[in-house]
Amino acid sequence: MNTLIAEHRTAPTTFGIPTSFPTGPRIEIVGHMHDRFDEILTPDALQFLADLHQLFAGRRHDRLADRMRRRFEIGNGRDPKFRDDTASLRADATWRVAGAGPGLEDRRVEITGPTDRKMTINALNSGAKVWLADQEDATSPTWTNVIGGQISLFDAIRRQIDFTSPEGKVYRLTTGETPTIVMRPRGWHLVEKHLTFTDSSGSAMAASGSLVDFGLYFFHNAKALIDAGRGPYFYLAKLESSEEARLWDDVFSFAEEELGIEHGTIRATVLIETLPAAFEMEEILYELRDHCTGLNAGRWDYIFSIIKNYRGRGARFVLPDRSDVTMTVPFMRAYTELLVKTCHKRGAHAIGGMSAFIPNRRDPEVTARAIEKVSADKKREAGDGFDGTWVAHPDLIDTARAEFDAVLGDRPNQIDRQRDDVTVTAAQLLDVHIGRAVTDAGLRDNVSIGVRYLESWLRGIGAAAIDNLMEDAATAEISRSQVWQWIHQDVRTDDGSPITRDRVERILGELLATVDRFDGDRFDDAADVFRDVALRDEFPTFLTVGAYSRFLVDLA
Repeated sequence: MNTLIAEHRTAPTTFGIPTSFPTGPRIEIVGHMHDRFDEILTPDALQFLADLHQLFAGRRHDRLADRMRRRFEIGNGRDPKFRDDTASLRADATWRVAGAGPGLEDRRVEITGPTDRKMTINALNSGAKVWLADQEDATSPTWTNVIGGQISLFDAIRRQIDFTSPEGKVYRLTTGETPTIVMRPRGWHLVEKHLTFTDSSGSAMAASGSLVDFGLYFFHNAKALIDAGRGPYFYLAKLESSEEARLWDDVFSFAEEELGIEHGTIRATVLIETLPAAFEMEEILYELRDHCTGLNAGRWDYIFSIIKNYRGRGARFVLPDRSDVTMTVPFMRAYTELLVKTCHKRGAHAIGGMSAFIPNRRDPEVTARAIEKVSADKKREAGDGFDGTWVAHPDLIDTARAEFDAVLGDRPNQIDRQRDDVTVTAAQLLDVHIGRAVTDAGLRDNVSIGVRYLESWLRGIGAAAIDNLMEDAATAEISRSQVWQWIHQDVRTDDGSPITRDRVERILGELLATVDRFDGDRFDDAADVFRDVALRDEFPTFLTVGAYSRFLVDLA
């Protein structure tokens, strides 16, 4: 029996660890308390978080250590491959995932966005089938955003949410049937420094962002969601292995048992947005099979993951301008076709990614171009077999829906389309040759987008419209990692000029001299962060980690 099957537990109870601890593991609040925070950070909720951390924080650290080892191996020439030890699992055609929970049967259009009150109301009024309530890449993790987002979700689920803007505009729910909420907690690599976990031995550490986001949402809302005919549903971000999926599955099983909820009530959709995860799609589905409904093609983080893992492997792995890395280039085509085939083989939804183009209600030409681009993107996805897709703006819902309606008709999905015509090899997943040059315009765009996004993020805005594209942490990661790679691989732009630190510094200076400044802007800080993540010899694994500790932590 292979390792995955041997170690999987369908309904774990104690996970080999006592559920009560003599010295009392605890979560302490070290951030400022604001209005209504006490409704979320209740003693019982904090104890639930403490139990989650006592049981799973150690395994989280083990999985993060695995990531470091894997990156080191790839950087030193060991390409990822499909696992030999799980070949029998992939060959076994009998197993299936749990599939859609109530309210998740039809996912043809999902809207994504942060969880502030205004965006929450707009998403719920949008007419989409699903709202990805994003506590991760679209949310700048300020303390007020993290807990404020939980308050927004708490109120939204109970239909008691409204908001009045500083200008006096009132936002409230205007529709009877709202999208099914699927919440995305932060990835395993992120911490929540406004909460401190002290384990049963007395060791203290920052809390896990994943366990905080999941735990607070589940504790306060699981039963209300079930009573409303939906359920506690989650998107899982940045997974790199089936072992990380197994960790989430055990978290889910413990949480269900702790709150007296039937095993398998939770449903998760995993974003395949890292290169290692692309080689373990079936294993990830298997480990989460009691709780899983599907996979999503997280395209922007996937491109970032390719760059991050192969940044030092020579010119063969250098990608051209970000705008030239489209969904039809070889490695992206292979990845998405494999995802659809894998999902439908196991009875899972395959959800497409987000096109970054967004409309501009003040510019009809920009809007027409965005609709054209998004329509083509969604037509390709629906034709390839995806069961649904993402949009980032309400004005694009009808465009995306039309393309999926044309393929699905009255059917909720096309899982029955098995894609037996698809065969994807490891070499195809790693075929990053595009045949386009890096241009001066592409370099300048990366610097400009990176700095302007970081400026927005430092002010607490995690999803920003920049040059008629929706930028979040994932797209900014592409921009800064490309600059780092181009410098370190001695890339020249198509006019023959080398890309150097000095050249990027000049572009930074020109940007800061010409960008529209305003009271309270964070452009100087943003430029400093960009230098840290794009111009230093060391390559930080995520651009937000250091900036979070330096700028967003607000301790009492």
